Amino acid sequence: MNSKRVSTKVIVKGRVQGVSFRASLYEKATHHKVDGWVRNREDGSVEALLQGDEDSVKMVVEWARLGPPRAKVSAVTEELLPLHPRQKGFQIVR
Repeated sequence: MNSKRVSTKVIVKGRVQGVSFRASLYEKATHHKVDGWVRNREDGSVEALLQGDEDSVKMVVEWARLGPPRAKVSAVTEELLPLHPRQKGFQIVR
């Protein structure tokens, strides 16, 4: 795996709330040792901050393009961010 650390904000649109998207993203992120958080937004989308090894973050973003089985992802936007402050672990923000 690539050792370069990156920080990316992802916004996922479509049918992504009420389909276990946050819980599934949490599982993917922790599996790939990606730090950060995921939360629902008022507009019905899901937002996540992903920090970690570049290849691991890419894997989580690629998974987010499909989501869990009941999700219907229509768009994913990514924004590269500075690495500070460093997140420790991954959490679901309510």
